[in-house]
Amino acid sequence: MDAIDIAIVGGGVSGVYSAWRLKRAYPEKKIILFEGSDRIGGRLLSVRPPDIDNMVAELGGMRILRAVQPLIAQLIDELNRALLPEQKIELYDFPVDEPQNIAYLRGIYLRLSDFTTQPDKVPYHLSFLERGETAGGIIINAIKQIVPGITDPGLNECQRRQMAQEANFAGRPLWQQGFWNVLIRVISGEAYELGVDAGGYNSTLTNWNAADAIPWYLSDFGISSKYQGFKKGFQEVPKSLAELFQKDGGEIRLSTKIDGFDWNGSMFELNLPGEMIAANSLILAMPCRSLEILAPTSPPLQKIQELIASVTPRPLFKLFTTYTNPWWRAAGYTAADGKFVPVESGRTVTDLPVRQTYYWPKEDGSPATDGPSMLMASYDDGTNIGFWDGLRPRRGQAWQAGQEIAKVCNPFRGDRQERDDQEWYNYSAPQPMVEEVARQLATIHGLNHTPEVKNAAFRDWGDDPFGGGWNSWNIGVQSWEVKEKIVQPFDELSLYICGEAYSDAQGWVEGALQTADMVLKRFGI
Repeated sequence: MDAIDIAIVGGGVSGVYSAWRLKRAYPEKKIILFEGSDRIGGRLLSVRPPDIDNMVAELGGMRILRAVQPLIAQLIDELNRALLPEQKIELYDFPVDEPQNIAYLRGIYLRLSDFTTQPDKVPYHLSFLERGETAGGIIINAIKQIVPGITDPGLNECQRRQMAQEANFAGRPLWQQGFWNVLIRVISGEAYELGVDAGGYNSTLTNWNAADAIPWYLSDFGISSKYQGFKKGFQEVPKSLAELFQKDGGEIRLSTKIDGFDWNGSMFELNLPGEMIAANSLILAMPCRSLEILAPTSPPLQKIQELIASVTPRPLFKLFTTYTNPWWRAAGYTAADGKFVPVESGRTVTDLPVRQTYYWPKEDGSPATDGPSMLMASYDDGTNIGFWDGLRPRRGQAWQAGQEIAKVCNPFRGDRQERDDQEWYNYSAPQPMVEEVARQLATIHGLNHTPEVKNAAFRDWGDDPFGGGWNSWNIGVQSWEVKEKIVQPFDELSLYICGEAYSDAQGWVEGALQTADMVLKRFGI
Protein backbone atom coordinates (compact mmCIF):
# COMPACT_ATOMS: atom_id res chain seq x y z
CA MET A 1 0.00 0.00 0.00
CA ASP A 2 1.43 3.38 -1.05
CA ALA A 3 1.62 6.01 1.71
CA ILE A 4 1.39 9.77 1.17
CA ASP A 5 1.25 12.83 3.38
CA ILE A 6 -1.96 14.54 2.21
CA ALA A 7 -4.79 13.22 0.03
CA ILE A 8 -7.26 15.72 -1.40
CA VAL A 9 -10.50 14.47 -2.93
CA GLY A 10 -12.19 16.86 -5.37
CA GLY A 11 -10.84 18.89 -8.27
CA GLY A 12 -13.02 21.96 -7.84
CA VAL A 13 -11.73 25.32 -6.66
CA SER A 14 -11.49 24.43 -2.96
CA GLY A 15 -9.54 21.26 -3.78
CA VAL A 16 -6.96 22.65 -6.18
CA TYR A 17 -6.59 25.86 -4.16
CA SER A 18 -5.88 23.84 -1.00
CA ALA A 19 -3.46 21.62 -2.89
CA TRP A 20 -1.56 24.60 -4.32
CA ARG A 21 -1.28 26.43 -0.99
CA LEU A 22 -0.22 23.29 0.86
CA LYS A 23 2.45 22.37 -1.71
CA ARG A 24 3.88 25.88 -1.59
CA ALA A 25 4.02 25.80 2.21
CA TYR A 26 5.31 22.22 2.48
CA PRO A 27 7.24 21.38 -0.72
CA GLU A 28 8.70 18.23 0.83
CA LYS A 29 5.29 16.63 1.47
CA LYS A 30 3.76 14.18 -0.97
CA ILE A 31 0.36 15.58 -1.89
CA ILE A 32 -2.02 13.93 -4.36
CA LEU A 33 -5.34 15.34 -5.57
CA PHE A 34 -7.94 12.80 -6.73
CA GLU A 35 -10.75 13.81 -9.07
CA GLY A 36 -13.53 11.45 -10.14
CA SER A 37 -14.23 13.12 -13.49
CA ASP A 38 -11.83 13.67 -16.38
CA ARG A 39 -11.40 17.39 -15.80
CA ILE A 40 -10.42 20.04 -13.25
CA GLY A 41 -12.99 22.66 -12.29
CA GLY A 42 -15.88 21.11 -10.38
CA ARG A 43 -18.88 23.38 -10.94
CA LEU A 44 -16.82 25.71 -13.11
CA LEU A 45 -17.16 24.52 -16.70
CA SER A 46 -16.13 26.88 -19.53
CA VAL A 47 -16.49 25.58 -23.09
CA ARG A 48 -16.00 27.15 -26.50
CA PRO A 49 -18.92 26.80 -28.92
CA PRO A 50 -18.31 25.46 -32.45
CA ASP A 51 -17.63 28.07 -35.12
CA ILE A 52 -17.56 31.00 -32.65
CA ASP A 53 -13.95 31.72 -31.75
CA ASN A 54 -14.60 34.88 -29.68
CA MET A 55 -17.05 33.49 -27.10
CA VAL A 56 -16.86 31.18 -24.10
CA ALA A 57 -19.98 29.52 -22.71
CA GLU A 58 -20.14 29.20 -18.91
CA LEU A 59 -22.05 26.00 -18.21
CA GLY A 60 -21.19 26.44 -14.52
CA GLY A 61 -20.22 29.49 -12.45
CA MET A 62 -19.90 32.60 -14.59
CA ARG A 63 -19.22 35.73 -12.54
CA ILE A 64 -17.95 37.31 -9.35
CA LEU A 65 -18.86 40.29 -7.18
CA ARG A 66 -15.44 41.81 -6.56
CA ALA A 67 -16.77 44.45 -4.13
CA VAL A 68 -18.02 41.86 -1.62
CA GLN A 69 -15.82 38.88 -2.53
CA PRO A 70 -12.27 39.75 -1.45
CA LEU A 71 -10.87 36.21 -1.51
CA ILE A 72 -11.48 35.52 -5.21
CA ALA A 73 -10.31 39.04 -6.09
CA GLN A 74 -7.06 38.50 -4.14
CA LEU A 75 -6.58 35.05 -5.65
CA ILE A 76 -6.91 36.37 -9.21
CA ASP A 77 -4.34 39.07 -8.47
CA GLU A 78 -1.98 36.48 -6.95
CA LEU A 79 -2.39 34.09 -9.87
CA ASN A 80 -1.71 36.86 -12.37
CA ARG A 81 1.60 37.57 -10.65
CA ALA A 82 2.58 33.91 -11.06
CA LEU A 83 1.25 33.28 -14.59
CA LEU A 84 2.86 34.16 -17.91
CA PRO A 85 1.42 37.27 -19.66
CA GLU A 86 -0.57 35.18 -22.16
CA GLN A 87 -2.04 33.11 -19.30
CA LYS A 88 -3.29 36.00 -17.17
CA ILE A 89 -6.89 35.93 -15.98
CA GLU A 90 -8.77 38.95 -17.29
CA LEU A 91 -12.25 40.17 -16.35
CA TYR A 92 -14.98 42.24 -17.97
CA ASP A 93 -18.10 43.96 -16.65
CA PHE A 94 -21.03 41.52 -16.72
CA PRO A 95 -24.40 43.29 -17.12
CA VAL A 96 -27.57 41.66 -15.83
CA ASP A 97 -30.62 43.95 -15.64
CA GLU A 98 -30.79 46.86 -18.08
CA PRO A 99 -33.81 49.15 -18.60
CA GLN A 100 -34.52 47.93 -22.14
CA ASN A 101 -34.45 44.23 -21.21
CA ILE A 102 -37.65 42.20 -21.38
CA ALA A 103 -39.74 40.76 -18.58
CA TYR A 104 -42.40 38.44 -20.00
CA LEU A 105 -44.69 37.70 -17.04
CA ARG A 106 -48.23 36.30 -16.96
CA GLY A 107 -48.45 36.72 -20.71
CA ILE A 108 -47.58 40.44 -20.59
CA TYR A 109 -44.52 42.00 -22.25
CA LEU A 110 -42.69 44.51 -20.07
CA ARG A 111 -39.40 46.36 -20.18
CA LEU A 112 -37.56 46.40 -16.87
CA SER A 113 -37.97 50.16 -16.77
CA ASP A 114 -41.77 49.69 -16.75
CA PHE A 115 -41.73 48.48 -13.14
CA THR A 116 -40.94 52.00 -11.95
CA THR A 117 -42.14 54.20 -14.84
CA GLN A 118 -45.39 52.41 -15.79
CA PRO A 119 -46.38 50.31 -12.75
CA ASP A 120 -49.96 49.88 -13.99
CA LYS A 121 -48.61 47.56 -16.72
CA VAL A 122 -47.21 45.10 -14.14
CA PRO A 123 -49.70 42.16 -14.04
CA TYR A 124 -49.60 41.56 -10.28
CA HIS A 125 -52.10 42.72 -7.67
CA LEU A 126 -49.66 44.70 -5.55
CA SER A 127 -50.43 46.89 -2.58
CA PHE A 128 -50.09 50.67 -2.79
CA LEU A 129 -46.68 50.57 -1.10
CA GLU A 130 -45.43 47.78 -3.38
CA ARG A 131 -46.39 49.34 -6.72
CA GLY A 132 -43.70 51.25 -8.55
CA GLU A 133 -40.90 49.11 -7.14
CA THR A 134 -38.73 46.60 -8.94
CA ALA A 135 -39.02 42.99 -7.83
CA GLY A 136 -35.67 43.24 -6.08
CA GLY A 137 -36.63 46.54 -4.48
CA ILE A 138 -39.73 44.93 -2.92
CA ILE A 139 -37.61 42.19 -1.33
CA ILE A 140 -35.03 44.66 -0.02
CA ASN A 141 -37.80 46.80 1.51
CA ALA A 142 -39.14 43.65 3.18
CA ILE A 143 -35.69 42.84 4.57
CA LYS A 144 -35.52 46.33 6.07
CA GLN A 145 -38.67 45.53 8.05
CA ILE A 146 -37.46 42.10 9.14
CA VAL A 147 -34.02 43.30 10.32
CA PRO A 148 -34.16 47.09 10.77
CA GLY A 149 -30.88 48.81 9.96
CA ILE A 150 -29.31 45.89 8.10
CA THR A 151 -29.19 47.82 4.81
CA ASP A 152 -27.26 50.72 6.37
CA PRO A 153 -24.51 51.53 3.81
CA GLY A 154 -22.00 51.91 6.63
CA LEU A 155 -22.16 48.20 7.48
CA ASN A 156 -19.80 45.66 5.99
CA GLU A 157 -20.60 42.05 5.03
CA CYS A 158 -19.52 40.64 8.38
CA GLN A 159 -21.60 43.14 10.35
CA ARG A 160 -24.74 42.47 8.30
CA ARG A 161 -24.32 38.74 8.77
CA GLN A 162 -23.90 39.13 12.52
CA MET A 163 -27.00 41.33 12.70
CA ALA A 164 -29.06 38.65 10.97
CA GLN A 165 -27.66 35.86 13.14
CA GLU A 166 -28.57 37.75 16.31
CA ALA A 167 -31.92 39.09 15.09
CA ASN A 168 -35.37 38.11 16.30
CA PHE A 169 -38.51 38.44 14.22
CA ALA A 170 -42.04 38.07 15.58
CA GLY A 171 -40.58 36.89 18.89
CA ARG A 172 -38.36 34.12 17.54
CA PRO A 173 -34.67 33.94 16.49
CA LEU A 174 -34.35 34.50 12.78
CA TRP A 175 -32.21 31.37 12.32
CA GLN A 176 -35.16 29.28 13.45
CA GLN A 177 -37.36 30.63 10.65
CA GLY A 178 -37.55 30.24 6.88
CA PHE A 179 -36.94 33.10 4.45
CA TRP A 180 -40.28 32.53 2.73
CA ASN A 181 -42.03 32.42 6.12
CA VAL A 182 -40.77 35.83 7.20
CA LEU A 183 -41.16 37.49 3.80
CA ILE A 184 -44.84 36.58 3.60
CA ARG A 185 -45.39 38.35 6.94
CA VAL A 186 -44.35 41.73 5.51
CA ILE A 187 -45.27 41.61 1.81
CA SER A 188 -48.35 40.41 -0.08
CA GLY A 189 -48.54 37.01 -1.70
CA GLU A 190 -48.62 38.71 -5.10
CA ALA A 191 -45.45 40.64 -4.29
CA TYR A 192 -43.75 37.39 -3.30
CA GLU A 193 -44.81 35.79 -6.59
CA LEU A 194 -43.42 38.79 -8.45
CA GLY A 195 -40.15 38.48 -6.54
CA VAL A 196 -39.83 34.86 -7.64
CA ASP A 197 -40.99 35.37 -11.23
CA ALA A 198 -39.14 38.58 -12.05
CA GLY A 199 -36.12 37.70 -9.94
CA GLY A 200 -35.43 34.80 -12.27
CA TYR A 201 -34.72 32.22 -9.54
CA ASN A 202 -37.07 29.77 -7.84
CA SER A 203 -34.83 28.80 -4.92
CA THR A 204 -33.38 32.08 -3.61
CA LEU A 205 -36.66 33.16 -1.99
CA THR A 206 -37.70 29.69 -0.92
CA ASN A 207 -37.73 28.44 2.65
CA TRP A 208 -34.13 28.27 3.74
CA ASN A 209 -32.53 29.66 6.90
CA ALA A 210 -33.61 33.31 7.07
CA ALA A 211 -30.56 34.38 9.12
CA ASP A 212 -28.32 33.21 6.26
CA ALA A 213 -30.64 34.05 3.37
CA ILE A 214 -31.00 37.75 4.24
CA PRO A 215 -27.31 38.78 4.22
CA TRP A 216 -26.77 36.44 1.26
CA TYR A 217 -29.55 38.15 -0.70
CA LEU A 218 -28.23 41.62 0.08
CA SER A 219 -24.76 40.67 -1.13
CA ASP A 220 -25.89 38.93 -4.29
CA PHE A 221 -28.85 41.05 -5.37
CA GLY A 222 -28.28 44.30 -3.52
CA ILE A 223 -28.92 47.67 -5.07
CA SER A 224 -25.31 48.20 -6.15
CA SER A 225 -24.41 44.64 -7.23
CA LYS A 226 -21.84 44.85 -10.03
CA TYR A 227 -20.76 41.58 -11.60
CA GLN A 228 -17.65 40.68 -13.57
CA GLY A 229 -17.17 37.81 -16.02
CA PHE A 230 -14.06 36.06 -17.31
CA LYS A 231 -12.64 36.67 -20.77
CA LYS A 232 -11.29 33.13 -21.17
CA GLY A 233 -13.82 31.50 -18.86
CA PHE A 234 -14.07 31.11 -15.08
CA GLN A 235 -12.63 27.59 -15.32
CA GLU A 236 -9.24 29.17 -16.03
CA VAL A 237 -8.97 29.86 -12.28
CA PRO A 238 -8.94 26.19 -11.12
CA LYS A 239 -6.99 25.16 -14.21
CA SER A 240 -4.30 27.71 -13.37
CA LEU A 241 -4.20 26.55 -9.75
CA ALA A 242 -3.84 22.94 -10.89
CA GLU A 243 -1.03 23.84 -13.28
CA LEU A 244 0.89 25.72 -10.58
CA PHE A 245 0.36 22.86 -8.11
CA GLN A 246 1.79 20.36 -10.58
CA LYS A 247 4.64 22.70 -11.48
CA ASP A 248 5.61 22.70 -7.80
CA GLY A 249 5.69 18.90 -7.75
CA GLY A 250 2.11 18.04 -6.79
CA GLU A 251 0.26 15.15 -8.40
CA ILE A 252 -3.26 15.12 -9.86
CA ARG A 253 -5.10 11.92 -10.76
CA LEU A 254 -8.14 12.48 -12.95
CA SER A 255 -10.88 9.89 -13.56
CA THR A 256 -10.12 8.42 -10.13
CA LYS A 257 -13.22 7.96 -7.99
CA ILE A 258 -12.76 7.23 -4.30
CA ASP A 259 -14.93 4.24 -3.45
CA GLY A 260 -14.65 4.85 0.31
CA PHE A 261 -12.18 5.41 3.12
CA ASP A 262 -11.56 4.56 6.76
CA TRP A 263 -9.16 5.36 9.60
CA ASN A 264 -6.96 2.40 10.61
CA GLY A 265 -5.73 3.95 13.84
CA SER A 266 -2.71 5.68 12.37
CA MET A 267 -3.60 6.63 8.77
CA PHE A 268 -6.51 6.99 6.40
CA GLU A 269 -6.97 4.14 3.94
CA LEU A 270 -8.51 5.21 0.63
CA ASN A 271 -10.17 2.63 -1.59
CA LEU A 272 -9.35 3.40 -5.21
CA PRO A 273 -10.14 1.33 -8.29
CA GLY A 274 -7.69 -1.54 -8.08
CA GLU A 275 -5.52 -0.16 -5.26
CA MET A 276 -5.37 1.21 -1.74
CA ILE A 277 -3.56 4.37 -0.64
CA ALA A 278 -2.75 5.44 2.91
CA ALA A 279 -2.65 9.12 3.85
CA ASN A 280 -1.70 10.96 7.01
CA SER A 281 -4.25 13.71 6.29
CA LEU A 282 -7.40 13.69 4.18
CA ILE A 283 -9.19 16.73 2.74
CA LEU A 284 -12.64 16.19 1.25
CA ALA A 285 -13.18 19.17 -1.04
CA MET A 286 -16.66 18.05 -2.00
CA PRO A 287 -20.28 19.26 -2.08
CA CYS A 288 -22.92 17.89 0.26
CA ARG A 289 -24.31 15.33 -2.20
CA SER A 290 -20.85 13.91 -2.93
CA LEU A 291 -20.29 13.40 0.79
CA GLU A 292 -23.67 11.62 1.02
CA ILE A 293 -22.68 9.28 -1.82
CA LEU A 294 -19.34 8.50 -0.15
CA ALA A 295 -20.73 8.01 3.38
CA PRO A 296 -22.04 4.39 3.12
CA THR A 297 -18.50 3.11 2.46
CA SER A 298 -16.73 5.60 4.74
CA PRO A 299 -17.31 5.00 8.48
CA PRO A 300 -16.01 8.44 9.64
CA LEU A 301 -18.62 10.19 7.48
CA GLN A 302 -21.39 8.03 8.91
CA LYS A 303 -20.66 9.56 12.32
CA ILE A 304 -21.24 13.13 11.08
CA GLN A 305 -24.30 12.68 8.90
CA GLU A 306 -26.19 15.32 10.86
CA LEU A 307 -23.48 17.88 10.09
CA ILE A 308 -23.41 16.90 6.42
CA ALA A 309 -27.21 17.22 6.22
CA SER A 310 -27.22 20.76 7.65
CA VAL A 311 -27.49 22.13 4.09
CA THR A 312 -29.79 21.41 1.14
CA PRO A 313 -28.43 21.07 -2.41
CA ARG A 314 -30.24 23.33 -4.90
CA PRO A 315 -30.35 22.24 -8.56
CA LEU A 316 -29.18 24.58 -11.30
CA PHE A 317 -29.54 24.11 -15.06
CA LYS A 318 -27.98 25.95 -18.00
CA LEU A 319 -28.61 25.64 -21.72
CA PHE A 320 -26.63 27.52 -24.39
CA THR A 321 -27.67 27.89 -28.03
CA THR A 322 -25.73 29.33 -30.99
CA TYR A 323 -26.94 31.13 -34.14
CA THR A 324 -25.61 32.67 -37.34
CA ASN A 325 -26.58 36.16 -36.10
CA PRO A 326 -27.94 37.94 -32.97
CA TRP A 327 -31.60 37.88 -34.02
CA TRP A 328 -32.74 39.12 -30.58
CA ARG A 329 -31.55 42.65 -31.29
CA ALA A 330 -34.68 43.10 -33.41
CA ALA A 331 -36.76 42.57 -30.27
CA GLY A 332 -35.77 46.04 -29.07
CA TYR A 333 -38.11 49.01 -28.97
CA THR A 334 -38.42 52.60 -30.11
CA ALA A 335 -37.73 55.04 -27.30
CA ALA A 336 -39.60 58.29 -26.64
CA ASP A 337 -36.96 60.21 -28.61
CA GLY A 338 -37.66 58.07 -31.66
CA LYS A 339 -34.43 56.07 -31.46
CA PHE A 340 -34.50 52.30 -31.70
CA VAL A 341 -33.02 50.60 -28.63
CA PRO A 342 -31.91 47.01 -29.38
CA VAL A 343 -31.80 44.22 -26.83
CA GLU A 344 -28.18 43.12 -26.89
CA SER A 345 -26.86 42.60 -23.35
CA GLY A 346 -28.04 41.59 -19.89
CA ARG A 347 -30.95 39.18 -19.52
CA THR A 348 -34.63 38.60 -20.10
CA VAL A 349 -36.74 37.10 -17.28
CA THR A 350 -39.98 35.17 -17.58
CA ASP A 351 -42.26 32.87 -15.62
CA LEU A 352 -42.02 30.33 -18.46
CA PRO A 353 -39.70 27.38 -17.75
CA VAL A 354 -36.68 28.98 -19.49
CA ARG A 355 -36.83 31.59 -16.66
CA GLN A 356 -33.71 33.58 -17.58
CA THR A 357 -32.14 34.21 -20.98
CA TYR A 358 -28.76 35.97 -21.19
CA TYR A 359 -27.58 37.73 -24.35
CA TRP A 360 -24.10 36.34 -24.20
CA PRO A 361 -21.16 38.73 -24.70
CA LYS A 362 -18.01 38.25 -26.69
CA GLU A 363 -14.95 37.25 -24.68
CA ASP A 364 -13.93 40.90 -24.28
CA GLY A 365 -17.29 41.66 -22.67
CA SER A 366 -18.74 43.59 -25.61
CA PRO A 367 -22.19 42.63 -26.93
CA ALA A 368 -22.59 40.56 -30.08
CA THR A 369 -24.02 42.95 -32.69
CA ASP A 370 -23.52 40.83 -35.81
CA GLY A 371 -22.16 37.50 -37.01
CA PRO A 372 -22.18 34.16 -35.16
CA SER A 373 -23.73 34.66 -31.72
CA MET A 374 -24.83 32.81 -28.62
CA LEU A 375 -27.48 32.86 -25.90
CA MET A 376 -27.59 31.35 -22.49
CA ALA A 377 -31.06 30.33 -23.59
CA SER A 378 -32.15 29.04 -20.19
CA TYR A 379 -30.81 29.51 -16.67
CA ASP A 380 -33.05 27.51 -14.34
CA ASP A 381 -33.04 26.48 -10.72
CA GLY A 382 -35.03 24.73 -8.02
CA THR A 383 -38.15 22.73 -8.78
CA ASN A 384 -38.44 24.39 -12.18
CA ILE A 385 -35.68 22.10 -13.49
CA GLY A 386 -38.17 19.25 -13.45
CA PHE A 387 -39.67 20.69 -16.64
CA TRP A 388 -36.63 19.57 -18.64
CA ASP A 389 -36.59 16.02 -17.27
CA GLY A 390 -38.83 14.72 -20.05
CA LEU A 391 -36.54 16.16 -22.71
CA ARG A 392 -33.21 14.64 -21.66
CA PRO A 393 -31.60 11.38 -20.47
CA ARG A 394 -32.88 10.18 -17.12
CA ARG A 395 -31.10 11.52 -14.07
CA GLY A 396 -28.92 9.26 -11.98
CA GLN A 397 -27.82 6.98 -14.83
CA ALA A 398 -24.52 8.56 -15.66
CA TRP A 399 -22.50 8.83 -12.46
CA GLN A 400 -23.28 5.20 -11.62
CA ALA A 401 -21.87 4.28 -15.03
CA GLY A 402 -18.77 6.39 -14.48
CA GLN A 403 -19.56 9.40 -16.64
CA GLU A 404 -21.37 12.71 -16.56
CA ILE A 405 -25.01 12.74 -17.64
CA ALA A 406 -24.72 15.08 -20.63
CA LYS A 407 -22.07 12.82 -22.16
CA VAL A 408 -24.67 10.06 -22.48
CA CYS A 409 -26.06 11.84 -25.56
CA ASN A 410 -22.75 13.05 -27.03
CA PRO A 411 -23.23 12.94 -30.82
CA PHE A 412 -19.55 13.50 -31.59
CA ARG A 413 -16.90 10.86 -31.24
CA GLY A 414 -13.30 11.65 -32.09
CA ASP A 415 -9.89 12.51 -30.81
CA ARG A 416 -10.14 15.34 -28.27
CA GLN A 417 -7.05 16.93 -29.78
CA GLU A 418 -8.68 17.13 -33.21
CA ARG A 419 -11.16 19.84 -32.15
CA ASP A 420 -10.99 22.87 -29.86
CA ASP A 421 -14.74 22.55 -29.29
CA GLN A 422 -14.70 18.89 -28.18
CA GLU A 423 -15.75 19.87 -24.65
CA TRP A 424 -18.87 21.57 -26.02
CA TYR A 425 -19.91 18.36 -27.77
CA ASN A 426 -19.47 16.46 -24.53
CA TYR A 427 -22.50 18.40 -23.26
CA SER A 428 -24.66 18.49 -26.39
CA ALA A 429 -28.36 19.12 -25.73
CA PRO A 430 -30.92 16.60 -27.05
CA GLN A 431 -33.04 17.73 -29.99
CA PRO A 432 -36.38 17.75 -28.06
CA MET A 433 -34.83 20.12 -25.52
CA VAL A 434 -33.54 22.40 -28.29
CA GLU A 435 -36.93 22.51 -30.01
CA GLU A 436 -38.72 23.39 -26.78
CA VAL A 437 -36.32 26.16 -25.81
CA ALA A 438 -36.61 27.62 -29.32
CA ARG A 439 -40.40 27.71 -28.94
CA GLN A 440 -40.19 29.51 -25.60
CA LEU A 441 -37.57 31.97 -26.85
CA ALA A 442 -39.91 32.96 -29.68
CA THR A 443 -42.71 33.53 -27.17
CA ILE A 444 -40.77 35.73 -24.76
CA HIS A 445 -39.43 37.85 -27.63
CA GLY A 446 -42.85 38.27 -29.30
CA LEU A 447 -41.90 36.36 -32.44
CA ASN A 448 -43.59 33.57 -34.41
CA HIS A 449 -40.33 31.66 -34.57
CA THR A 450 -36.60 32.08 -34.02
CA PRO A 451 -33.78 31.25 -36.42
CA GLU A 452 -32.34 27.75 -36.48
CA VAL A 453 -30.21 26.73 -33.52
CA LYS A 454 -26.80 25.77 -34.88
CA ASN A 455 -25.49 24.04 -31.74
CA ALA A 456 -26.68 23.61 -28.16
CA ALA A 457 -25.05 22.45 -24.93
CA PHE A 458 -26.52 21.98 -21.45
CA ARG A 459 -25.50 21.07 -17.93
CA ASP A 460 -27.81 20.05 -15.09
CA TRP A 461 -25.92 20.41 -11.82
CA GLY A 462 -28.63 18.54 -9.96
CA ASP A 463 -27.11 15.33 -11.33
CA ASP A 464 -24.77 13.23 -9.22
CA PRO A 465 -22.18 13.64 -7.88
CA PHE A 466 -22.95 17.35 -7.37
CA GLY A 467 -26.62 17.15 -6.43
CA GLY A 468 -27.00 20.89 -7.02
CA GLY A 469 -25.37 24.01 -8.34
CA TRP A 470 -25.30 25.49 -4.86
CA ASN A 471 -26.31 24.64 -1.30
CA SER A 472 -28.39 26.51 1.30
CA TRP A 473 -28.39 26.33 5.10
CA ASN A 474 -31.39 24.55 6.59
CA ILE A 475 -33.88 26.22 8.93
CA GLY A 476 -32.92 25.80 12.58
CA VAL A 477 -29.20 25.38 11.85
CA GLN A 478 -26.75 27.77 13.48
CA SER A 479 -24.49 27.98 10.47
CA TRP A 480 -21.75 29.89 12.25
CA GLU A 481 -21.28 26.91 14.56
CA VAL A 482 -21.69 24.14 11.98
CA LYS A 483 -19.16 25.59 9.55
CA GLU A 484 -16.50 25.58 12.29
CA LYS A 485 -17.29 21.97 13.29
CA ILE A 486 -17.47 20.45 9.82
CA VAL A 487 -14.11 21.86 8.70
CA GLN A 488 -12.47 19.39 11.11
CA PRO A 489 -15.25 17.20 12.52
CA PHE A 490 -12.98 15.05 14.73
CA ASP A 491 -10.39 16.60 17.04
CA GLU A 492 -8.26 13.46 16.99
CA LEU A 493 -8.31 12.92 13.18
CA SER A 494 -6.68 14.90 10.37
CA LEU A 495 -9.92 14.78 8.38
CA TYR A 496 -11.07 18.05 6.83
CA ILE A 497 -14.05 19.14 4.74
CA CYS A 498 -14.22 22.24 2.57
CA GLY A 499 -16.26 23.66 -0.29
CA GLU A 500 -18.98 26.15 -1.05
CA ALA A 501 -21.69 24.11 0.73
CA TYR A 502 -20.72 24.98 4.31
CA SER A 503 -19.78 28.64 3.89
CA ASP A 504 -21.17 32.17 4.23
CA ALA A 505 -21.08 32.60 0.45
CA GLN A 506 -23.02 29.59 -0.74
CA GLY A 507 -23.25 29.30 -4.51
CA TRP A 508 -20.06 31.29 -5.02
CA VAL A 509 -16.38 30.44 -5.45
CA GLU A 510 -15.86 32.88 -2.59
CA GLY A 511 -17.50 30.33 -0.30
CA ALA A 512 -15.19 27.56 -1.51
CA LEU A 513 -12.18 29.76 -0.74
CA GLN A 514 -13.56 30.71 2.69
CA THR A 515 -13.76 27.11 3.85
CA ALA A 516 -10.49 26.13 2.17
CA ASP A 517 -8.74 28.89 4.13
CA MET A 518 -10.31 27.53 7.33
CA VAL A 519 -8.80 24.11 6.51
CA LEU A 520 -5.41 25.62 5.68
CA LYS A 521 -5.29 27.31 9.08
CA ARG A 522 -5.41 23.83 10.62
CA PHE A 523 -2.19 23.15 8.70
CA GLY A 524 -0.58 26.31 10.05
CA ILE A 525 -1.07 28.31 6.84
